[in-house]
Amino acid sequence: MSKKHHSPRTNLNPATIAAQGLGWIDAETGAVVPPIHNATTYARDESYELIGGRSYARPNNPTLEQPEILLAALEGGEAAALFASGMASAVTLFQALSPGDHVVAPRSMYWGLRDWLTGEGRRWGLAVDLVDTTVLEAVASAVQPGRTRLIWIETPANPDWGVTDIAGVAAIAKRAGARLAVDNTVPTPVLTKPLALGADIVMHSATKYLNGHTDLLAGALVTARQDELWQRILAVRGSGGAVLGAFEAWLLLRGMRTLFVRVRHASSSALTIARHFDGHAKLVEVLYPGLERHPGHAVAQRQMDGGYGAMLSLRVKGGAEGALKVAARCQLWVRATSLGGTESLLEHRASVEGPSSPVQKDLLRLSVGLEDTGDLIEDMEQALRAV
Repeated sequence: MSKKHHSPRTNLNPATIAAQGLGWIDAETGAVVPPIHNATTYARDESYELIGGRSYARPNNPTLEQPEILLAALEGGEAAALFASGMASAVTLFQALSPGDHVVAPRSMYWGLRDWLTGEGRRWGLAVDLVDTTVLEAVASAVQPGRTRLIWIETPANPDWGVTDIAGVAAIAKRAGARLAVDNTVPTPVLTKPLALGADIVMHSATKYLNGHTDLLAGALVTARQDELWQRILAVRGSGGAVLGAFEAWLLLRGMRTLFVRVRHASSSALTIARHFDGHAKLVEVLYPGLERHPGHAVAQRQMDGGYGAMLSLRVKGGAEGALKVAARCQLWVRATSLGGTESLLEHRASVEGPSSPVQKDLLRLSVGLEDTGDLIEDMEQALRAV
């Protein structure tokens, strides 16, 4: 695809770069929105040379180029790669390691990846230790110099929103000769830049905030360096076929254009909601890093800029029964899995994760969307009053 590649000026705010989608203009038509390339194969000339430098869509679909370069620019990385889902991106990173490699990951993290690491990951040959990554001493104690190849952290962590010191863990990883990967799905580059804090790789479930409209599955990895590990990641993605489709890549770029507006609004709304319900008579506690009483607040202040994210959790008095009654009585909060969309979602995580879930049975996870903040507060208030 021929484009006028207007590289973002260094003095532009990232919100401007995102809104203009890098400012690329299609050279053939002048379109400010890119075309979708659904072709799976590409022709060669009489000398059997590739006409456009591409041979097959699986490793190199041109529709993925613009959103990948945009995401790399927003995260401050050298390159980005899109995947068919967030899980596909995370699993690809771990599969780029070698059998016998040691991995350190959080006890509190996205349950789907935790299950993969402790199940398929170990069968894959990885040695996996789960620790409380919010405690730097615990991370340092778990690391095995010369054997630990990757430390994985998620901050704020789903669903208690514990905060891990990215720069602190990056220093531990560097001393041990390991790499640090950060799941940046919840804060997004709007609020946190892990690569600038010393991380090596950033992961996104792009299904969530990067897309922002609850209408596609996508994942992404962004690297600080195009090194040997990155080349293995690209090889695993290409050979395994965990690539994003052309239409989904086009939708993702569309979503990323409004990323800054959406995340800033939802984060501001979440802070207002957290402060309103903090100390509520029918709640055990509110879990949100923007509250001063949250144990990770000081670290969040240091590494998050412009907000604390749009995710929070409420622990309801009355245990699982009380939490489920509140969920049942909500009329505006949608009872559904996922996060990061325009609509506000509510989820009883323990029910979703099953009997082995470490999540408190009284916990409701909230994803704050773009509705009026007052309406969201009143809906939760009426649900709490009913129980």
